[in-house]
Amino acid sequence: MDNLLSKDEMNAVINGDHGNVFAVLGIHRDKGTKKVFIRAFNPFAKAIEVIDENEKTLGKMTCLDSRGFFQINFDKTTNFAYKFKITNSEGNVYLAEDTYSFPSIIGDIDEYLFAQGNHREIYKKLGAHVLEINGVKGVGFAVWAPNAKRVSVVGNFNNWDGRTDVMRKHISCGVWDIFIPGLQEGEYYKFEVKTQNNNILSKADPMATYAEIRPKTASIVFDINHYTWHDQEWVKYRENCNTYDRPMSIYEVHLGSWRRKGDNGSEFLTYRELADRLVPYVSNMGFTHVEFMPACEHPLDSSWGYQITGLFAPTSRFGNPDEFRYMIDKFHQAGIGVIMDWVPAHFPKDGHGLAEFDGTCLYEHADPRLGEHKDWGTKIYNYGRTEVCNILCTSALYWLKEFHIDGLRVDAVASMLYLDYSRKDGEWIPNVYGGNENIEAIAFIRKMNELVYTQTKGSITCAEESTAWPMVSRPISAGGLGFGYKWNMGWMNDTLKYISHEPIHRKYHHGLLTFGLLYAFNENFILPISHDEVVHGKGSMLSKMPGDEWQKFANLRAYYGFMWTHPGKKLLFMGCEFGQDWEWNSDESLRWHLLNYPMYKGMQNCVRDLNLMYKGNPPLYEEDFDSRGFEWIDYANCDDSVISYIRKGHSADDYLIVVCNFTPVVRHNFRVGVYEVCAYQEIFNSDDKSYWGSGVRNEGHQQAQNYGANGRPYSVELVLPPLSTIVLKPVR
Repeated sequence: MDNLLSKDEMNAVINGDHGNVFAVLGIHRDKGTKKVFIRAFNPFAKAIEVIDENEKTLGKMTCLDSRGFFQINFDKTTNFAYKFKITNSEGNVYLAEDTYSFPSIIGDIDEYLFAQGNHREIYKKLGAHVLEINGVKGVGFAVWAPNAKRVSVVGNFNNWDGRTDVMRKHISCGVWDIFIPGLQEGEYYKFEVKTQNNNILSKADPMATYAEIRPKTASIVFDINHYTWHDQEWVKYRENCNTYDRPMSIYEVHLGSWRRKGDNGSEFLTYRELADRLVPYVSNMGFTHVEFMPACEHPLDSSWGYQITGLFAPTSRFGNPDEFRYMIDKFHQAGIGVIMDWVPAHFPKDGHGLAEFDGTCLYEHADPRLGEHKDWGTKIYNYGRTEVCNILCTSALYWLKEFHIDGLRVDAVASMLYLDYSRKDGEWIPNVYGGNENIEAIAFIRKMNELVYTQTKGSITCAEESTAWPMVSRPISAGGLGFGYKWNMGWMNDTLKYISHEPIHRKYHHGLLTFGLLYAFNENFILPISHDEVVHGKGSMLSKMPGDEWQKFANLRAYYGFMWTHPGKKLLFMGCEFGQDWEWNSDESLRWHLLNYPMYKGMQNCVRDLNLMYKGNPPLYEEDFDSRGFEWIDYANCDDSVISYIRKGHSADDYLIVVCNFTPVVRHNFRVGVYEVCAYQEIFNSDDKSYWGSGVRNEGHQQAQNYGANGRPYSVELVLPPLSTIVLKPVR
């Protein structure tokens, strides 16, 4: 390198137009003389001296341009350690390391793996990381922006001036990086991107681990390596636990509206406050898992977190990443698993986000027929781009590894699988075979699931997939998508439609109640009563129930009894457990005051007891996904709107009998066929007085009689309470 710099090249550096600043600034050797020279650009400096490690002056740099360009030549022929002693325009003097004297934080292996789409821990390289290089502490920054003309790190530390702290570009993978000495945790920053069209974009860090509270959009340097976990027992249990034959009752939570504080509920609880209140509540209610609606950073509260700008950052609305860890840790110490909604299907168009990140459609497809969800006003990830898939897969692993999340519920999977999802003819592009399947998205989903199940022992994935796509929760090796579980949207829609009918009309819709058992074992299903069922004018769960006030509560209790005894894991949205009387509003707290009234308290007691019964009886969960775990006693009694069935555990003699009466008629001397002559005890009755029921029960032990019914040699005579689900257990 020649130590004589052309005016044009100097102007390019000063104006922020140079494509390879590291080749100009810092310490270099002259090609001809082999002697060393140092260049610096600092628009805020009046004078710069070069000093050695002992702060001895080695020489004053020459100001080649009054806009802040300096150079000094040395007789030395080898590089050496040095610092700058800078006098700024206000006459203040301070010492600083030369940013351009430090090596890249991106290694050859990093470049290769990322370009190939196989860097499993790229989050440890991209983003902002507190580092120490050559004994100097600072922060390393890296970002993927292959089509940018220039990328700089900007913040308070450089007056948000993108001409300084210009990053180094790695041509082979499109990553830019820089180590800025002296910076610490807590610095606010963004990436200033200069496009090929010379437009200036101000972008938040896609790999940031922490961000400003909306509406501000800067990223914040945060070291995620500080937290000390206390959930070792849980992690050990989880890694050795097969969730398929274990109870799974999930409490779905929107962190911003479960409970609030302050005047009129205007303030969010923090992660720590949620840990102190939400953890004991979930534990006391008997749920085995909690599921957070997306906790990733997002700009718009009303998106509920489903339009994400921070794939690696817990939202700062409730605290910092370590406080988020603290909450998860507390759940684990209470023996409760944590699932988080994760959204790789789309992202918002906010200017500081991923859209046209480097001036081109980098993360998304350029063609709106492939790259835009018009219904949601969002962009669709380009799953055919290896780097995009790498970042998304790494995000999944990141939450599981670094935050000890136990599972990911993947949102809007159907929108990923189908190229014509919510599109009219002419608004979508068929795949190479002329079909509507998104082949690239399918490949991504399979790769993500493969990585989760091979790299994070004991973790699970679940698909919110609303169509009949086959083998969603079947192994990739067998042609499936590789998810552990799938939401059973068909069961939910059918049964809610059934229970919303007046009891006198239910006999005409009996098939809605029983149809789900025709396909119940095709997938590993979770039965979801989620937030989607209590918003957008759908009303609350209670308002869906017909009848007077007593009947509404009785219907809902009977429905929950049916749900908890039906094959499949369970999910219930917050507020539904006590029958909140109005649909969910994300801008306010749940209506906890309703628990002062006996009908709501009774509903809460009912759900708690359902969870306790569920966890205490293996027939209700051990064979959820095998037809051997379920047997109809009577599915055809549509005239009485009564169904009865058996749930079985691993052991043949471990079973429960369930009878549901979906009319307000008390049915005396009702015979239910059984295989075994023994006594049967009622262990659950949704009509119990403690639930605000009428108290009709089968007291004591009900002895089976040598009297055939329902195609079985014996039967037990019962009284069926009105609008109820009862569960019987054999007593030998």
